[in-house]
Amino acid sequence: MPPGITTLAADAPTLSAANTGFMLICSALVMIMTPALAFFYGGMVRVKSTLNMLMMSFISLGIVTILWVLYGFSLAFGNDVGSFIGWTSDFAGFSGIGVTELWDGYTIPVYVFAVFQLMFAIITPALISGALADRVKFTSWALFITLWVTVVYFPVAHWVWGAGGWLFELGVIDFAGGTAVHINAGAAALGVILVIGKRVGFKKDPMRPHSLPLVMLGAGLLWFGWFGFNAGSWLGNDDGVGAVMFVNTQVATAAAMLAWLGYEKLRHGSFTTLGAASGAVAGLVAITPSGGAISPLGAIAVGAIAGVLCAMAVGLKYRFGYDDSLDVVGVHLVGGVAGSLLIGLFATGGVQSDAKGLFYGGGLDQLGKQAVGVFAVLAYSLVVSAILAFLLDKTIGMRVTEDDEVSGIDQVEHAETAYDFSGAGGGLSTRPTPPAPGTTGTPTNKKVDA
Repeated sequence: MPPGITTLAADAPTLSAANTGFMLICSALVMIMTPALAFFYGGMVRVKSTLNMLMMSFISLGIVTILWVLYGFSLAFGNDVGSFIGWTSDFAGFSGIGVTELWDGYTIPVYVFAVFQLMFAIITPALISGALADRVKFTSWALFITLWVTVVYFPVAHWVWGAGGWLFELGVIDFAGGTAVHINAGAAALGVILVIGKRVGFKKDPMRPHSLPLVMLGAGLLWFGWFGFNAGSWLGNDDGVGAVMFVNTQVATAAAMLAWLGYEKLRHGSFTTLGAASGAVAGLVAITPSGGAISPLGAIAVGAIAGVLCAMAVGLKYRFGYDDSLDVVGVHLVGGVAGSLLIGLFATGGVQSDAKGLFYGGGLDQLGKQAVGVFAVLAYSLVVSAILAFLLDKTIGMRVTEDDEVSGIDQVEHAETAYDFSGAGGGLSTRPTPPAPGTTGTPTNKKVDA
């Protein structure tokens, strides 16, 4: 994603209605990805945790929006302070942003850029929630989001995309969030689950998805919204780069889905709907950092590689004993690492920048830069997230009790259930019974044979 740039007065841009409208649509597409993620995750858990999983994503829409307006946008995209963080007082509270003021060097208003970036900030902590299914107090989760975006997401976004951020200055390529979003969230998920521990019954009880149609709906909506996530990250399409990213997003996602299903068939003997949905998401993750630097043929390679690697990685939790409930580490961390590093191999030097990968005569230089970005974000997010989880666990507690986890976190934390089964089963139903002939009165409800 390009940060603001300085232009000469004579070359100063003017507002483009087309680009502004395009970016507002892209912002809405990215927004819908958070409810889509809630459906995707919600279908993957057991019935008793469905609402909690939905709420862990939805609450991010509320918390992060307010923090972004108050100080998050300023920390992420304000004037650089030591290559680590940003700050512009006019951005705090959006108090000094003019209605017609353009984002530096671009043809869209600052407000449009700010709201587009807000949607990225919202979905990133929501991604973490899938690793923590079934066992985290909702209040603790809300406080974790507040602290995490403040000390992890906002600084990392500045490193990667902010003018003066140290990874941007190094030349690390991250078109739309392989490091800042997916590696960041995946590493955070790993850090937290290492602190809070496994679900009751992990590796013993069946924990199958309760609604695969809901999973497929969520995956489809994520795929749809991801076009705004990726193509919009060029902040306009005057030079065609956004169009290339749009095409590469579709191509890599298709390749990853097919690769995951192929691996699954060879390894387990079946093509599953969960595999198709997970493979598509793996491709979307991997193309996010790389799609502006590679060709459509490169996108096929990136998607296929990520599909197989992520399919292999989801089983590591059973080998190493960490309970990543919905495979956030296996898909988002591994997919983000793969997509970011593969830039160093497949970058053509002819799309978003002139940086070339190894296979296009660029040597190992770009691969080295990508590795620095990948492991810097991974290490920072992993360590800081683990510290935050540890502090919260030792103060207010991160986990519900074992009894509450077994009985169902939906009822305990939200006093609701996702489905009403009281009339299901075909045995008895409740319907009005009229008064007996020759009597007066109102109909009464009584149990009768269905």
